[in-house]
Amino acid sequence: MPHLTTDDHVKLYYEEAGSGIPIVFVHEFGGDCRSYEGQLRYFSRRYRCIAYNARGYPPSDVPHEVARESQDRARDDIRAVLDALGIDKAHVVGLSMAAFATLHFGFTYSDRARALVIAGCGYGAARDKHEQFAAEAEAAAKRFETMSMKEAAETYALGPARVQLQNKDPRGWREFVDQLAQHSSPGATMTLRGVQQRRPSLYDLTDKMKSISAPTLIMTGDEDWPCLEPGLLMKGAIRTSALAVVPNTGHAINLEEPAAFNQHIADFLHAVDVGAWRPRDPRALAPSILGR
Repeated sequence: MPHLTTDDHVKLYYEEAGSGIPIVFVHEFGGDCRSYEGQLRYFSRRYRCIAYNARGYPPSDVPHEVARESQDRARDDIRAVLDALGIDKAHVVGLSMAAFATLHFGFTYSDRARALVIAGCGYGAARDKHEQFAAEAEAAAKRFETMSMKEAAETYALGPARVQLQNKDPRGWREFVDQLAQHSSPGATMTLRGVQQRRPSLYDLTDKMKSISAPTLIMTGDEDWPCLEPGLLMKGAIRTSALAVVPNTGHAINLEEPAAFNQHIADFLHAVDVGAWRPRDPRALAPSILGR
């Protein structure tokens, strides 16, 4: 099994397919690199595709101290993947928890990002929901800590923005649950407490978002309620961004609507690769409604 080693000596499992401009796929809390199989098969025809398991997700190492899990560390693990594989710059695609890491990567390591895809980003971002999200993250951590992984996975997969996948694609939803049930209980617990519970609100990061220069595609499902307003926030703050809203879709866009997910990203990356992606015209932010 191929592994790479981060700068803080954690081994990360990764898979690679294809050749060309590199794309790094970073997975959500409930998934792992297998979640991107549909994307690796599609994009590896034209790109060098890398998907890796985050720390805490076997066969990657599972740190047993919460201090070794954080939003900054999730961000830096993307850089560590690039460094270990000899990649100067890459397109980075992140979903959910990984979308936060991708956003942070974009404003921290702007010279390493060819383009950013930030999908399903926003849980706990609103200031009036921050404490609620932290409490729910702790409750979820306790379930993963005390229940069997099978039981905890079944509960987690029935969240308000997960039932859309169950309704559209019961086989795909069952595969999601079964793969989640194979995860590490300590790994899930430490990820919830170290990364999700403690990450800063997006609303406190708007000045940093304004510094992002890489072309950025923000994606959200229209029934992924906690991500809709944050999507607009990021669209307004990142001058090189576009916002795609996928209809009748919840959180796991790549699993629910793989064709739409792939096509949005393919069109976006093509525009970036040929130099046709443009920053927002400042006139689009004029205070008037109809112009003059």
